[in-house]
Amino acid sequence: MHGTSGLLGRESEQRRVAEVIGSARNGHGSALLILGEPGVGKTTLLTATTPGAGMQVLRLGGYESESSMPYAAVERLTGLLREHLAEIPERQRLSLRVASGVADGPPPDRFLVGLGVLSLLAAASTGPGLACAVDDAHLLDPESLEAFAFVARRLGAERVALTFAGRPELGLETVLRGVPVLRLAGLAPEPAATLLNRSPAGPFTPTAAAAIIRATDGNPLALVDLAADPLLRELTDLGLGPEPVPVGQHLEAHYLRRVMHLPGESQRWLLLAAADSTGNHELLEVASDTLAIDPARRDDAETAGLVHLEPVVGFRHPLVRSAVYGSSSRAERRRVHGALAAAATKLGLLESEAWHASRATIGTDEVVAERLVRASDLAAQRGGSSSRASILARAAELTPAGPVRGERLVGAAEAALESGAADVAGRLLSDVRDADLDRVTRGRAILVRSAVALFVADPDGVRASTADHLRAADEFHGLDVEREQRALVQAFERCSSADRLLVGVDVPTLGRRIAAGAEPPGPASVILRGVAALVLEPYGRAIRPVREAFDAILDLPDRQMLHMGTLIAALGAFLWDDTGRRAGLERAMRAARDTGALQALDTLLWVGALSELMGGTVTRARSYDATVREVRRAMGYDGENVVNAAVMAWTGSPEAGVDALGKGAGAAGWGGVEATTTAALAVRNLAERRYGAAFERLHPLVEAPFLQVTPLHYADYAEAAVRSGHLSDAARAAGALHARARANGSAWCRGLAERALALTGTDDSEHHYAASIDALTTTGAVVELARSHLVYGEWLRRARRRREAALQLRLAMEHATRSGASVFQDRIRAELVAAGGSASLPGPASGHDLTTQERAIATMAAAGRTNAEIAARMFLSPNTIDYHLRKVFQKLGITSRRQLSENLGPIDP
Repeated sequence: MHGTSGLLGRESEQRRVAEVIGSARNGHGSALLILGEPGVGKTTLLTATTPGAGMQVLRLGGYESESSMPYAAVERLTGLLREHLAEIPERQRLSLRVASGVADGPPPDRFLVGLGVLSLLAAASTGPGLACAVDDAHLLDPESLEAFAFVARRLGAERVALTFAGRPELGLETVLRGVPVLRLAGLAPEPAATLLNRSPAGPFTPTAAAAIIRATDGNPLALVDLAADPLLRELTDLGLGPEPVPVGQHLEAHYLRRVMHLPGESQRWLLLAAADSTGNHELLEVASDTLAIDPARRDDAETAGLVHLEPVVGFRHPLVRSAVYGSSSRAERRRVHGALAAAATKLGLLESEAWHASRATIGTDEVVAERLVRASDLAAQRGGSSSRASILARAAELTPAGPVRGERLVGAAEAALESGAADVAGRLLSDVRDADLDRVTRGRAILVRSAVALFVADPDGVRASTADHLRAADEFHGLDVEREQRALVQAFERCSSADRLLVGVDVPTLGRRIAAGAEPPGPASVILRGVAALVLEPYGRAIRPVREAFDAILDLPDRQMLHMGTLIAALGAFLWDDTGRRAGLERAMRAARDTGALQALDTLLWVGALSELMGGTVTRARSYDATVREVRRAMGYDGENVVNAAVMAWTGSPEAGVDALGKGAGAAGWGGVEATTTAALAVRNLAERRYGAAFERLHPLVEAPFLQVTPLHYADYAEAAVRSGHLSDAARAAGALHARARANGSAWCRGLAERALALTGTDDSEHHYAASIDALTTTGAVVELARSHLVYGEWLRRARRRREAALQLRLAMEHATRSGASVFQDRIRAELVAAGGSASLPGPASGHDLTTQERAIATMAAAGRTNAEIAARMFLSPNTIDYHLRKVFQKLGITSRRQLSENLGPIDP
């Protein structure tokens, strides 16, 4: 690689790679993406700067023909580190085995596979550590690339350096977002000219040299090869005119001329190698035998400097491969692909067989298309959604027009959507005519289009999503009960998202259609009957079926329950069951963590944060919100851009900005987000004693009630109405809430109802205040308990019972602090001063300087969880958990886990 010597002389680039390796040797895992065009020495740079001294080095490469074989690179990595598989958690080990196709089991989530790879690398990184270099990363199969990207973002206290080298194409940077990038350009003009003029034929003119260097961007390999090409010197006006120098085209022609100097049989072997790209010697040897090509012809290609044969067959430059493949006739290409397909069949390489067979086909061929469908099924069994999408798309191309082709395109779109590629799903459906589809496939297409609209935040699509799901359910009716019922559940969930902005269907119609789908007997029907009752029935009559539905959800297997977050929150709120709602959401979150379903976990955490603001603690809501950021970062998104406006309202963000965020969500069709933001700002107005503003915010929400959500605002509305002079409105809200409390028997609901009745100024206000506190003391609604103590203390102070008032206000301050409801502290403090008490806040909890991540880890450790258990929940390695715990111990000045609980300060109840 003498052509890259000038590049490797750039100390800054060598130093950057060395820093990554050195960081890993010191116990701080690090990753780097090296981007550059072919020939700039990406892999050579890695090789030259990888230190020895016992550090284990693993090398992996990407291959085009493996690009539709899910987890092909992960399978190779797992094989290299198989002796460490027993050291990682069983669930992760099974995910790697299923993804590699060597074990049966449920298709693993891609993020669980990523966690398994992280644990495997961590287990192997003993002693000086482990350097894993991935070359041609742009050619990796998408599932492996996603898994490696996950690892790169989650490296912590592991002795692992993960370096990628690739070309800036095919969305490589997008998948590896969050990984630092080192961009390699070509040589600077002076060393580039030196390299170019090294040719025995003599130097180029300065003008021609400058033109070639500009056109190649100083690419060392291009310069070396072009320097020896006499034809380039015949371009006498090179660099004199405004036209660009045709170096790319000329370099490809240069390589083609070198190919043409080889014997015909050697050229045919090169075409065979160009058509495969995996470099698999055995596959090429069997295919060569089919075509009657002497395998020794590969030596001619190597001697000519066009390929290298170790460890696998690879081309000197991508333009060599494109020159060989592009110059051949279509008939020749089909012939070699046919030979490769036959060879793959003999070797049992089913995915390769299907891939090559599809490229050996002219027009449509249902036999080959069916082979691809079988390959896509294998991809699905391994959790390869991206690969399944691309294979099914190719199968559709080979399928004659009609329902079967449409079904395969829809299946490809579903797989693309599952992998997170909503834009690809939309493109796949753009050529599908609904009239060509059978009813079930048409319903599936409707659901994919609706999901794409949600993904791209199309306002019309968000508002119409409920109606779209009902249309899909109608298509499934009588043909696919499971799909119909799932679409009806999702219709209710989409209704909750759009809230009062729903279009295309009204809420009663939705309820009636859900009720009609509650057949045959089974858990899904029980759930649908409960949801229909929530929508259609008077409150007292709806409680029993809703309770049965809620219990049916809690009885579901974990893999089903983790997708039920919205229903758990909705039914739990309708029943005012704060304990059951929290337990259900926590179990669903645990299931999502255990299976690596980060997208489901993201939704559950979001729903959980909003639920905690209405019947829980702000501390837990903030914890969920912070975890959403961590999950987004793990998935490769910018966690800092996560915005939960309702949480922001409770935690002191500028009111105007929060209000704008809520209105912006409404403009995008997310009426539920706008409503929850408005309600949260109203509570903040109450905390600031701006009662009129609170009433103005809540009045429209109460006057236009929406399902189970509006009654959650009755207590706030009653307080705002009383304090702003709207006594009749307050009385109506208090009465409605009290009626619900009698019907549902919930301590949470009763506590709020008693407080609302006390605020309306009945003859027995003190009894209602005391009853409110007694009820809420038995719940997890600690913020509401603090608020009941607050309003009781205010009432006592106005009754000139200052000592009793101060006691209640101190309890209010304690519970507000414990639950994170700092927004109420100024109001409590002012009342304490007026009551003659101390206005000082509780002292800071020990450990207050812990980061969010450190506190979460410390809390789980204090609860008795092992490092491995915490690592699985946090999507980190046990090494990283141990590192953070040591930092926690140092900050708290302790030496054991037993001391954590007493030093953490108030822990969220």
